[in-house]
Amino acid sequence: MSEYRLLDTDEADSPGDEWEEVDVHDTEADKIARQRDREFNEFRERIKNTEQFKVEASVFDDATFAALYKLVQDDYIVAFGGPISTGKEANVYTALGAEDTEVAVKVYRINASDFTDMRGYLDGDPRFQGIGSDKKKVVLAWVRKEFANLNRARQAGVLVPEPIAVERNVLVMEYLGTDEGRGKRLSEVNLENPETAYEVVREYMRRLHGAGLVHGDLSEYNLIVHGDEIYVIDLGQAVTVHHPNAEEFLDRDCENVAAFFGRQGHDVTADELKAYILDQDDDEDEADEF
Repeated sequence: MSEYRLLDTDEADSPGDEWEEVDVHDTEADKIARQRDREFNEFRERIKNTEQFKVEASVFDDATFAALYKLVQDDYIVAFGGPISTGKEANVYTALGAEDTEVAVKVYRINASDFTDMRGYLDGDPRFQGIGSDKKKVVLAWVRKEFANLNRARQAGVLVPEPIAVERNVLVMEYLGTDEGRGKRLSEVNLENPETAYEVVREYMRRLHGAGLVHGDLSEYNLIVHGDEIYVIDLGQAVTVHHPNAEEFLDRDCENVAAFFGRQGHDVTADELKAYILDQDDDEDEADEF
């Protein structure tokens, strides 16, 4: 029977400053793409000719190849594997990382991403002031936002893929899977102990909120069972609690999670879940008064 577990936060660092700005200026990959040196061109042709990377230009433009090239130069990527998933905004691939570790490489589309939807999560986030309407900057901000959110979630004691490196529109992170394939979504497994799984997920939501974050799209489809643990994935859209739509996003997360576990036979409500999440903040407010 899976008991799952929670990360010990006794030694965790502070979740960080939610007002900290995230740099979205041109990166080294942009410079490489502009320079078009011989080694980069050879790398680009080699990758383009492999079966798993024969994809549309909207995914792998020159600057994306340059980002991969820079990550290879910096030893974050040693060799590429096959695709894990293909979505409307990003493709995810396996790769061999440093010290023979398997990593996941998430490549966001610059041209095909849902620009309007992304703006809805970025507008109002104090970390991304002044990005404007430049599509490239919005997508690059989104990638760095996911990297920052993953770091903050881990520091808060939430199991998420470890973020390893980010370069332009490419994110390298821990691979949740085995030789048999990727980790299964919560929607794909038979939960032997839904009550314990629910307690872990609600504690994750509480810890995220305590660290100043709301996932914004939490459901059984972005909760992964890896080994005997539950991980939270896809934190690109996660917003700070100061985002103007943070409460709306929290309500939606609570409704999704409560509905899923209700279908598993565990009697919970969205209101109860939200009360549990916010109770932490009430406790902290009371402590501040003394």
